[in-house]
Amino acid sequence: MVTVLVLGNILRDAVGGSEIDVEVSGPTTVKKLVEMNQVELGALLPFIAGRETLITINKRIGSDDSTVRDGDTVKFAYQSRASYDGTRDIPV
Repeated sequence: MVTVLVLGNILRDAVGGSEIDVEVSGPTTVKKLVEMNQVELGALLPFIAGRETLITINKRIGSDDSTVRDGDTVKFAYQSRASYDGTRDIPV
């Protein structure tokens, strides 16, 4: 079981909750974990692709290709990439 914590109103609204437990059969990546649980977590994919999430695994900064194992806690926190004038400061 992996506990997924979703922080920030934008992400919570997208997935419909702030804490979701999902089953894993073995080590996987963060991205595959989200893809394998489309119903619960699929709404996070556009934010991951747009680099608008800070991902941590057991309080350590990670990325979408970081390894996740049974018993881990994965946090997704929304991070805006907008500059002060409202434009994107890092092109995708």
